[in-house]
Amino acid sequence: MERDAKIYVAGKKGLVGQAIVRRLAAGGYGNVVGSDIQDFDLTDPRATDAFFARERPDYVLLAAAKVGGIRANDTYPADFIRVNLQIETNVIDASWRHGVRKLMFLGSSCIYPKHAPQPMKEEHLLTGLLEPTNLPYAIAKIAGIALCQSYNRQHGTRFVAAMPTNLYGPGDNFDLETSHVLPAMIRKLHEAKLASRPSVELWGTGTPRRELLFVDDLADALVFMMERFEATRELAFLNVGVGRDVTIRELAETVREVVGYRGEIAWNAAMPDGTPRKLLDVTRLTALGWTARHGLEEGIRKTYAWYLTHGEG
Repeated sequence: MERDAKIYVAGKKGLVGQAIVRRLAAGGYGNVVGSDIQDFDLTDPRATDAFFARERPDYVLLAAAKVGGIRANDTYPADFIRVNLQIETNVIDASWRHGVRKLMFLGSSCIYPKHAPQPMKEEHLLTGLLEPTNLPYAIAKIAGIALCQSYNRQHGTRFVAAMPTNLYGPGDNFDLETSHVLPAMIRKLHEAKLASRPSVELWGTGTPRRELLFVDDLADALVFMMERFEATRELAFLNVGVGRDVTIRELAETVREVVGYRGEIAWNAAMPDGTPRKLLDVTRLTALGWTARHGLEEGIRKTYAWYLTHGEG
């Protein structure tokens, strides 16, 4: 991407969007425009088209999405599939019609089957049943990949996608009703420390394994892919992760150490665990020359420092 090209970041105030804006600024990209729900509604095709007609971006990074953890996905399944399908359809179609030179669609590792071989390779997509707790969201993200592939085939566009593993970092969502596992742990253990509670309850058995990626590393990977990765007829997306995972129990112990909580962690095995394991094979991205820079404890410390400054976000 040329340093003076106009780059549109959809979802600029979200966890990923903020990190992308930081990365572009650090890389000398000086013509960046963004939008969030307060600016206009990407689920509205007319508003989306009007934005593209007015701004005429050269490149698009589509980070806008409705996201959440197990509880949110279970409570609002219709919202998760509807909103995400609307956003990606409107932005991808407008990007084609207004001559965007390249688009990056942000997906999720939940696109893979619940019992996919580990680590999960790009070719494992659509080879088995999805995890029921986030199936509507996963289907929407799979549709986004298909949209990129289909526009490339029919219209000759250069639309690509990235499938990141579980994300965390500055700007995360710490609302216990809608957050993902790591920010929820940080908030619960921090509040327990302040209240001197003897124990904290966490959901599940603690045995599932999760791979976690610091969001600024993802932003770096997305810019790298915009410059180095081109879709083919067979493959329009790459996995983005660190290539290693930890158990939820190990993650909780690391968070407890960072936060400084000295009480006990009580695991509620009556609550759902979700997918047993989600480890991405990042061989293809690594072969292009990219690897993550942040270790897990370092990333958690930076995230906790942000939380202490910004509260619940």
